[in-house]
Parts: sequence; C-alpha cells; structure tokens
Amino acid sequence: MPGPKPLPLELSDHERRVLRGWLRKQSASQALVLRSRIVLACAEGRSNARVADD
Repeated sequence: MPGPKPLPLELSDHERRVLRGWLRKQSASQALVLRSRIVLACAEGRSNARVADD
C-alpha cells in the first residue's frame, strides 16, 4: 500500500542557484552537498523512493 503523495516542492531561481553553488563548492561539507542534491531532486518532481535509490 503506497503512502500519501508528498507535497510538490517549488524552489525559486535564487534558491536553485544557491543549492547548485553548494554542489560545486570545494569546501562544502559532504552532508551539505548530499542535502542539496536531495532537495534539487525532489524539486524536479522525483519520487521519494527514486531519490533514496539515487
């Protein structure tokens, strides 16, 4: 039985730029980079299961 559908995550252009900047920043912690990837993937509309698999 599937769970409830997650609410859509909408990011502004500025928020996307900041998250992508953290992905490229050499001094960013691995935890911050991972969180940024998760948020960007969810904002693209990927399912939670797909994001977890990736």
